[in-house]
Amino acid sequence: MTTESWRDTSAARDSGPLSIASQGSFAVGGAVASNDGTFDPTNPTDPAGQTLHADHARVSFQIPTGARALPLLFWHGWWVDSSCWDTTPDGREGFRTIFLRRGYPVYLLDQPRRGSAGKTSESSPASTEPNEQWFFNQFRLGCWPDLYEGGQFSAEPAALEQFFRAMVPDTGPLDPDTIVAGAAAAIDRIGPLILVTHSAAGGFGWRSAIENPNVRAVISIEPGSGFVFPDNEIPDPMPSSNGTLEAVGVPLEEFEKLTRVPIVVYYGDNIPTEPTDIAGRDNWRTRAAMARLWVETINRHGGDATFVSLPDLGIRGNTHFAFSDLNNQDVAELISTFLAEKNLD
Repeated sequence: MTTESWRDTSAARDSGPLSIASQGSFAVGGAVASNDGTFDPTNPTDPAGQTLHADHARVSFQIPTGARALPLLFWHGWWVDSSCWDTTPDGREGFRTIFLRRGYPVYLLDQPRRGSAGKTSESSPASTEPNEQWFFNQFRLGCWPDLYEGGQFSAEPAALEQFFRAMVPDTGPLDPDTIVAGAAAAIDRIGPLILVTHSAAGGFGWRSAIENPNVRAVISIEPGSGFVFPDNEIPDPMPSSNGTLEAVGVPLEEFEKLTRVPIVVYYGDNIPTEPTDIAGRDNWRTRAAMARLWVETINRHGGDATFVSLPDLGIRGNTHFAFSDLNNQDVAELISTFLAEKNLD
C-alpha cells in the first residue's frame, strides 16, 4: 500500500452538519445481587430485600441517515472510557464523528466497572497516588516533560490538561471474564459488526471474536496484551524494562476461529527495536514484537491478519492514541481503506 493510495484529500466530507437518524444508550449484561428479607419503605437504608444491578456494560450509539450495513463498535483501552473516541484533547473531531460522517453506525462501549458502567458488585479502591507522568511516558506522548519531536499530540497546554482529566480508573477488580461477558452481551444485542479495540481491549477483543460470530472483522489500535496462540505454539515470554509480556495459550480449534475474519493491527511511532531503560518505550517494543508473531501465526494457519507500522507508511509521530492524534483523519482513512478492501464498507 502506498502513501498515495490511502491519503484522503477531501476536507469537505469531514465538515458541516451531521444527519442522525437515531441515537441513544443502553446497559447490557451484568448480574443482579439481592439480600434476603423484605424491603421496608419506612426503613429504606436497611439492606433487607434490596437488590444491586452491577457488572454490566453500557453502550451509546448514533446511526446516521443512509447508514452503511455494518456498524463499528469501539472499545476503549486501559485508564480511559468511551469518551476517548469523542472530541480529541485539543478539541477536534474524534473517531465517533469522523466515522459517522463516513456513513457508519457508531457504538461506543464502556466496559464493566469503568466510566458510565462503573456500578460494580466488588469494590476496589481507586488510587489517589499522582501517576500522570508515568502515563505521559507509557502512552508515548513523549519523555516527561517533553513531547516527542515531530509528535502528533498537541503542544497546547490545554490539550494535556484535557488528556489527564479524561483518565478513568476502574471501580472494581479488573476481571477479564466479567469484561468479556459485558462486551459479548453488547455484541449479541447489536448484531453483526466490526470491532474496533484499543490497547488493553485488544486481548479482550480476540476472545470476543473467538466466541461470537457477529464479529465480522477486528481493527485493533496498539493492542497491548492478551495475545492468544495455539497451546503448542506459545512464544517465549518477552522481558522489557517495563516488565515481561507473556502470550496466552488456547486450544487450536479456538485459535482457528480468528482465521475466519480479517484482522488488522496498527502501531505508531517512537517504538524502539532494541531494549531501552525508558520503560514507557520498551513496553511497546515487546508488544509490537508479540503482535508481529501473532499476525504471522494467524496467517500461517490460513487467516487474514495484517500488521501495520504507521511510520513505515509515512504516517509519523503517532502516540498510543492514534485515533485522537493531530493526524487522526489520516489514520481513519487507512481504516476506511481496509474496510473497503475487505468488502466491509
